[in-house]
Amino acid sequence: MKTLILYATKNGAAREIAERIAKITGGIIHDLSNENTPDLSHFDCIILGSSIYVGMVRKELKTFLEKNADNIRDKKLGLFVSGLDESSEKEYFKNNFSAEIINAAKAMSFLGGIFDPKKAGFFGRLVMKAAAKKSEYTNTISDEKIKQFAEVMKI
Repeated sequence: MKTLILYATKNGAAREIAERIAKITGGIIHDLSNENTPDLSHFDCIILGSSIYVGMVRKELKTFLEKNADNIRDKKLGLFVSGLDESSEKEYFKNNFSAEIINAAKAMSFLGGIFDPKKAGFFGRLVMKAAAKKSEYTNTISDEKIKQFAEVMKI
């Protein structure tokens, strides 16, 4: 089974997760900020992932879904989100993906995230300090959750 992992990221956490999933599934990864998306007809399995900011997935993923919902309907589909607030996992999926996409997904998971104050701009640091009470480097990416997600997508 050929797997394509498409991701959208701001500071790199979703890319890191996509790379870890690719190591397990043997899939290839593609950054959705690069518009030259591979031909989806060559893949049996599509995994979509994005970082979450203020509860929303990245614009690149939304645009991809608007253009390609019909092209992924018959594929084995997986969805992941990356962020620091796992408590809203169900809402992230409900608020960012159509019911049709959610129902088609074989796996959906919140896989953790990274806050790196060196990569965040002034506003990003300010928001993280006020909202999440974080001002130091934080990495909550879960290798165990990634492994579980990837294993479901391999079957």
